[in-house]
Amino acid sequence: MSTSSSSTTAPVGGPSLPQKRELVTAIPGPRSLELLERKKQSVAAAIGITLPVFVEAAGGGVLRDVDGNTLIDFGSGIAVTGVGNSAPAVVEAVTAQVAQFTHTCFMINGYESYIEVAEKLNEITPGTHEKRTALFNSGAEAVENAIKIARYFTGKQAVVAFDHAYHGRTNLTMGLTAKSMPYKSGFGPFASEIYRAPMSYPFRDGGISGEDAAARAILQIEKQVGASNLAAIIIEPIQGEGGFIEPAPGFLPALAEWATANNVIFIADEVQTGFARTGDLFASNHENLVPDIMVTAKGIAGGLPLSAVTGRADVMDAAHVGGLGGTYGGNPIACAAALATIRTFEESGAIERAREIGTTFRGRLNGLRAGDPRIGDVRGRGAMIAMELVDPTTKEPDAALTSKIAAAAHAAGVVVLTCGTYGNVIRFLPPLSISDELIADGLDVVRDALAKA
Repeated sequence: MSTSSSSTTAPVGGPSLPQKRELVTAIPGPRSLELLERKKQSVAAAIGITLPVFVEAAGGGVLRDVDGNTLIDFGSGIAVTGVGNSAPAVVEAVTAQVAQFTHTCFMINGYESYIEVAEKLNEITPGTHEKRTALFNSGAEAVENAIKIARYFTGKQAVVAFDHAYHGRTNLTMGLTAKSMPYKSGFGPFASEIYRAPMSYPFRDGGISGEDAAARAILQIEKQVGASNLAAIIIEPIQGEGGFIEPAPGFLPALAEWATANNVIFIADEVQTGFARTGDLFASNHENLVPDIMVTAKGIAGGLPLSAVTGRADVMDAAHVGGLGGTYGGNPIACAAALATIRTFEESGAIERAREIGTTFRGRLNGLRAGDPRIGDVRGRGAMIAMELVDPTTKEPDAALTSKIAAAAHAAGVVVLTCGTYGNVIRFLPPLSISDELIADGLDVVRDALAKA
């Protein structure tokens, strides 16, 4: 079996990989199948693999598996490798740091790179006010700490999250997350004092404006929780796992204004949307939103585990010394990677590239939508784009069709991810280092999968 697509050959981080799709075996190939069997015998069954190929090298816009197949990467490890896999600046920075020292625990012996990352995040996140930052390992860990900080500062306990939200897999963040399967089912009881409000979902809202959707949510919050009990509102400016739902204009600013007026901390969860992913450095910037606290992770460190909570100095400094921290939080290797990653975003035209990618994806997908009523909606910003698939008559979600299209794309060598509360959304999160030729070829594969489904 041999399937290939023509594209440029470009040196990338790690090995120099030809930037083209090429299949030399079925997907998955024999070596990947062997490793999959070993996984079954050694790894907990609850840890699944969306596309069971095992990668040996990656860079630019491609992944090469252990069977020699080269796949187009429309996933970026769920929006992590925005600068590209093994980006040269990241590799150089990490290599130098490993040679110096790998760990001290910042709470025991500090190091400058932690401070440099904090200084940089204080500088580039929205707002010109004085800020402070704390570093952690994962998005869920950062969300938990943002809630801790908000509760300590306000002296209140309740937290509001939104329909379709995803904030993590730990106990508290499962409570914040809306979708039961696979994230919550069977894992309770969950943390208390968590409430849910209706989201602005333009495709399914019947045309309600952002301001009216916010008024609806605020009314529910006031009646069911009460501002005097509410420590924080937490929301993704564009929801990720929930289906790449971008709220109607005005929704987020209205919520933030109400929060400020009622001594409620407004937390923007930019774990998936941050770092140039949406065509701005942060998605909050699209509506000039200035959160009290912002949570970041994923794209922050080019593939190394790092997350951050950045916020108003008075809020972040409220807790007692020793109240925040963790053994690995702000690990020196991850900090080195983050500084190189952020520098690459700033110097490489990544924001402009994300906008170009978004224009290309939206143009192609909207072209398909014009002739295919099963595509109910195309939405998103920058290199964070999705299409929602529906029954063409009823507009009800079509999860079965979504699964078929994703499976066909995988078999043809294109990594795509599904998401959404109803399991009917295909999302596209390519690395910003991907070429136009790879985008075109990958979208041709999606087009053909739609036609055959």
